[in-house]
Amino acid sequence: MASAKARLKAELIRHLEAELEAARKSHENAAAAATHEEARAENDKDTRGLEQSYLARGHAMRVAELETAIVELNVFEPRAYTDDDDIAIGALVTVEDDDGSRQIWLVPHGGGISLGKGVTAVAPTSPLGAKLMGKNVDDELEIVRAGTKRTVTIVEIR
Repeated sequence: MASAKARLKAELIRHLEAELEAARKSHENAAAAATHEEARAENDKDTRGLEQSYLARGHAMRVAELETAIVELNVFEPRAYTDDDDIAIGALVTVEDDDGSRQIWLVPHGGGISLGKGVTAVAPTSPLGAKLMGKNVDDELEIVRAGTKRTVTIVEIR
């Protein structure tokens, strides 16, 4: 399982690195637009430059978040779990509902990203991640999926 988690980790980092590249480009474009001569205010109600600077600041914050996430994921060493363990960050959890089973990997960053072989990365700060933390095999959770309340059962922890 350790090698499977290592592959998932590498895939997650690659995904976040691609997001970081796009965020850096967006930041550069917004910063250039904020200082471009067309962004100069023509009157006291013209806020084009100010709006562009806010946009550039938001992109800069996203760049910093992604850089931090990548650094933290690079040192993240998920341990192997057993069905007797409480779910924590690093656990690969299989849940079942009426639609079948799916795997969820609790990670410190990168929640919401679909990884290879049907695994979804979930952060502990998300509603689903928070509900999973500390749970065990055979525990049931009520979640909302596709706008519908569902009951999922934890069937495996690795």
